Amino acid sequence: MNEPIPANREYKDSVFRMLYNDPETVLPLYNALNGTDYKDPQMLTVTTMENALYLGMRNDVSFLLDSRMTLYEHQSTWNPNLPLRDLFYIARLMEKYVNVHRKSLYSSTLIRLPAPRFVVFYNGLKDTEDNLLLRLSDAYEKAEAEPELELVVRLININPGHNPELMTRCRTLREYSEFVARIRKCAAEEAGFPEAVERAVTECIREGILADFLLSQRSEVVPTISSIAYYWHCNL
Repeated sequence: MNEPIPANREYKDSVFRMLYNDPETVLPLYNALNGTDYKDPQMLTVTTMENALYLGMRNDVSFLLDSRMTLYEHQSTWNPNLPLRDLFYIARLMEKYVNVHRKSLYSSTLIRLPAPRFVVFYNGLKDTEDNLLLRLSDAYEKAEAEPELELVVRLININPGHNPELMTRCRTLREYSEFVARIRKCAAEEAGFPEAVERAVTECIREGILADFLLSQRSEVVPTISSIAYYWHCNL
């Protein structure tokens, strides 16, 4: 592309939300990450804060399964503040969990809570290892040998060529990675960004890359990707 095309890096976050807020789609991803073999999507309860912005942020996917509150986020740019963001998210989700189950914080009985887990799927341009652990305590101005408040985020690089075993175990994650890579390729070759989006979606459907999802959601996916506000080649 000769001129930078306005684009929003958050487009991939939106597509990620659309794809994985479906229990039937997110369950195989959970199995692939945890070595489990759950079959029934009805065992999973989606808890994503729909249409809720907190400090200008919105969590991508969260759900309850196996007594765990799992948070999945997609990230297209490097951000060392992910543990702090997840701290805000999990506080809101736990508050909602306690309210829904009508628990009292002043009860003499211990309130049982789902154990939280935090995973970020990263496909930005910064070169990173396949797997990283980001800790809230890394942000503390004064280092503590044993921090009294800690939160650990597992960051997984899903760019092509990274985490091949995970990609083999989870078809949708592999195809999502291929879809993003295809949009990057088309955006670099086409004169107009909307044309690049249409071409990428058409090619992926033809080649069986997220084909069912893109066919059923095309009317939402294409505008979501096309309507944006950052320079594509800088922020993708």
